[in-house]
Amino acid sequence: MKITAIYGSPRRNGNTARLLQSAVAGARSVGADVTEIVLRDLKLQPCLEIYACQKDGRCAIKDDFHGLAERLLSAQATILASPIFFYAVSAHVKAMMDRCQSLWVKKYRLEKKSYTRLDNHKPGLFLTVGATHGRRLFEGAEMSVKYFFDTFDTSLWRTLAYRGLDGADDILKHPECLAEARQAGVELVEMGQFNR
Repeated sequence: MKITAIYGSPRRNGNTARLLQSAVAGARSVGADVTEIVLRDLKLQPCLEIYACQKDGRCAIKDDFHGLAERLLSAQATILASPIFFYAVSAHVKAMMDRCQSLWVKKYRLEKKSYTRLDNHKPGLFLTVGATHGRRLFEGAEMSVKYFFDTFDTSLWRTLAYRGLDGADDILKHPECLAEARQAGVELVEMGQFNR
């Protein structure tokens, strides 16, 4: 099973990165082939909304997005990790999401697929951490991830969200969270195999 794992934090070894590393380890422990992508290492411009994608569903901006889009489309499952900034995903993740407007155009405008229900067969896992304890801390980010995943035929299967973690190593004080992420990686593979 091929999985794309996306590191969406500007911090290379922060809390979400460690959660994703645990999920990746879990997926690999049951035989998954995981490609890890660190968004901060890519040359990824924001969407310029020039509508060139309406011709053929392909973004006209020439940067690393095209390789990333191919990975997203070809993966049998996706894991995304992002910290919460102002009740939303990181800027790196948001830039990627916005560039996937071209995939949305291809799927829904050019191929005219119905968007009345999201019944994609590929599973997606969202890992996220926020510093505060707000009751609605993850709602906006989770909604964005749900519709982002849909652009490449993936459904948000599960979200693991943890409050009150801000310092780079705070997650290490919560081994149960890392264990939960690892188990989710295992179950993601099982879910993907079941759906094939």
